[in-house]
Amino acid sequence: MPPGTGSQRLRGKTVVITGASSGIGAAAAGRLAELGATVAVVGRSPDKTAAVARRVGGRAHLADYSRLEDVRRLAADLLAGYERIDILANNAGAIFTSRAISADGHEMTFQVNHLAPFLLTNLLLARLGAAPDGASVINTASNSYRHGRLDLDDLDGTHRRVQEAYPAAKLATILFTRELARRTHRTGITAVAFHPGVIATDIGRDSPVFRIVMKSGLGRAAMSSPERGAEPLLHLATVADPQAVNGRYLRRLTPVEPAGAQARDPDLARRLWERSAELTGLPVVPP
Repeated sequence: MPPGTGSQRLRGKTVVITGASSGIGAAAAGRLAELGATVAVVGRSPDKTAAVARRVGGRAHLADYSRLEDVRRLAADLLAGYERIDILANNAGAIFTSRAISADGHEMTFQVNHLAPFLLTNLLLARLGAAPDGASVINTASNSYRHGRLDLDDLDGTHRRVQEAYPAAKLATILFTRELARRTHRTGITAVAFHPGVIATDIGRDSPVFRIVMKSGLGRAAMSSPERGAEPLLHLATVADPQAVNGRYLRRLTPVEPAGAQARDPDLARRLWERSAELTGLPVVPP
């Protein structure tokens, strides 16, 4: 990115970034603020989220994605607090090592990684569409999608193993991105998903094994820093032509065609959107 390009692109714009209390989100929030953006810092931890917001000169917004009512309240707060939203970075996510059901009755991994950002995006879509210079939805995905499989009749995975839940949710992220790009074609909104790499974050905070690995020197040496993980997000937030990557999936900075028949299935993407709308109480709008 040429010097000054990002600053010129982001000056006066508002970026909402979820999962911003630590890891990739916190690193990206700092850089986005340096480039001139007003940053809405969304996180689950009151103390961590407030600390990041103070550091970047933004506002803290709390939301627990295990409760969809929190997502609806978050959207209302964002709509009341920002006249324009130019970039929505759906970065929040989590890996759970045991099966859990949310307060809304959904499998927790699927709700936190897919249903919650799907709902937030839809609730902010009109505001994004009103951004004077166009808007971007940037979704943090994962290469683990390659091991995922979706059954629209069993999105909560009652018949799958626990370790299959996260790959399935990230497969949903890629399909959501592709369908969002299709549905918002010619509206000025673009959508893109990216794999950040293997990053040292607390996404697996639910796992005792993960916590042990993260505390070991060898484990951390095998992972990249949150700052490196934030690089694709920053690249996509400042790319000169967002339409060039609209609907695409990037492995770090490189656009690639997703592997696997489900990840490339437009009909599955459409039907997943409709089913997700039903599960989150949104109107099922024809494609």
